[in-house]
Amino acid sequence: MAAGPSTVAINVRKVVTNPEVARLRHGRRRGVASGGRSYSSRRRVERGRQLTGAPPPTAVAGAQRGGRPQLASPRPSPRGARAAPGHGRGKMDENEWGYHGEGNKSLVVAHAQRCVVLRFLKFPPNRKKTSEEIFQHLQNIVDFGKNVMKEFLGENYVHCGEVVQLPLEFVKQLCLKIQSERPESRCDKDLDTLSGYAMCLPNLTRLQTYRFAEHRPILCVEIKPKCGFIPFSSDVTHEMKHKVCRYCMHQHLKVATGKWRQISRYCPLDLYSGNKQRMHFALKSLLQEAQNNLKIFKNGELIYGCKDARSPVADWSELAHHLKPFFFPSNGLASGPHCTRAVIRELVHVITRVLLSGSDKGRAGTLRLGLGPQGPRVCEASPFSRSLRCQGKNTPERSGLPKGCLLYKTLQVQMLDLLDIEGLYPLYNRVERYLEEFPEERKTLQIDGPYDEAFYQKLLDLSTEDDGTVAFALTKVQQYRVAMTAKDCSIMIALSPCLQDASSDQRPVVPSSRSRFAFSVSVLDLDLKPYESIPHQYKLDGKIVNYYSKTVCAKDNAVMSTRFKESEDCTLVLHKV
Repeated sequence: MAAGPSTVAINVRKVVTNPEVARLRHGRRRGVASGGRSYSSRRRVERGRQLTGAPPPTAVAGAQRGGRPQLASPRPSPRGARAAPGHGRGKMDENEWGYHGEGNKSLVVAHAQRCVVLRFLKFPPNRKKTSEEIFQHLQNIVDFGKNVMKEFLGENYVHCGEVVQLPLEFVKQLCLKIQSERPESRCDKDLDTLSGYAMCLPNLTRLQTYRFAEHRPILCVEIKPKCGFIPFSSDVTHEMKHKVCRYCMHQHLKVATGKWRQISRYCPLDLYSGNKQRMHFALKSLLQEAQNNLKIFKNGELIYGCKDARSPVADWSELAHHLKPFFFPSNGLASGPHCTRAVIRELVHVITRVLLSGSDKGRAGTLRLGLGPQGPRVCEASPFSRSLRCQGKNTPERSGLPKGCLLYKTLQVQMLDLLDIEGLYPLYNRVERYLEEFPEERKTLQIDGPYDEAFYQKLLDLSTEDDGTVAFALTKVQQYRVAMTAKDCSIMIALSPCLQDASSDQRPVVPSSRSRFAFSVSVLDLDLKPYESIPHQYKLDGKIVNYYSKTVCAKDNAVMSTRFKESEDCTLVLHKV
């Protein structure tokens, strides 16, 4: 999910079929009280009733027996869809689930006791899809994760989830319950309450390999690292794209349009460099201006992150208060700026260690694109690089990412964008012309799935010699879609202090100054980017580069010109005597 919540991924066969999870209906917890809500909250609740068709509270109460809503009869499910967790042995209770977050295309709720979430699709109010279409959409997401991204990134990092069927009344009541918690900026799209289908996934804000919430404290850092390389394709016509990364250029346009309050000092190339000094700078920059690229959860609850441009300025002292028990469990530092800096420093060091670790033993690593010679190693707009240049120093060489770490594998998949959008767009038009002439071939070309082994194998063709065929064009288009997916994914790092007797704990451990943490690393937001979004990406790319060139570069050139004139006025000219 773009700008997405902490969703996705679960091995549902290990969770949904477990007898304990089948009893999800137990353990009711009190829902959100209706009293004392603000006007805007009440308005969103009323909007929720309109979306779901739910009756007023009095009518709901009258329709209940024994304090529980009556559920609709189960519908026949397509082959492959499992029954909902707990459905069949009893009625599902919406009060056991709470709002977790949402992105542009989906919304996630988390269970109060179990380490699972449900992910629902969202659509504009005027756009309706049939139940079969929604089921297939969700199943395609599962298949793509299982057959493609798990192969590229490794099975330890990717959790594919499974499509489940939910009682319609449960979905309607759940939508009504969470409506007041949704950000206003996200309410332009409605939760799918008509199909009854959702994805059941693990709650990645918790340590993985455990089905149930552990009692020990859990800290989770979600990072959306974005694109980690500068285009190396000869098809690039804008020289600026060979010097400045897409993220740094896009920041200026986002601030100009009011998307964000100020420009972030974060540059993805610093994080992907493998150089600890640059990585520390990148992570501190994310903590200073999180935007939608960093969130921190404590025991599953969001404690740090920026929702939109109106969000308050990041408060490091408040964050340090939350983190201090993790990093300084005894004889802790006194409060104040020194304590805050020490805690933030510990957090940054631990995240860096985890990102550079390689804990996956899967089959990933089939791509061999070569990270060294392709493209510049630094972004000219990176504040880290600029500060060193001002001091007359060279930017530290990229140390290189360990091949087993998730950052390395993610970067490899991103580099499937072999031609850049400028070289890709003409190939997209070739495919489009073919489809206009032979529309029945869309299914054969696997543009909308199935995302199976055959689809994956075609992605491994890294040739860039265009033979003029539709097959070549289609392969590059599909590679671009996968690369864009990797450029927009999120990395979840879950940390928990090691228990005194951690000898039986099979999970990897990372040390800090005064403690050790068991950790798990997962990747989410792995929905394949839509084929139809390519024209939008082409237009957006031109808009980003043109804005950056006309504003930032023009300003820099003016400054340089002024300096040149000033130095020209002071030039001492010597003549022969």
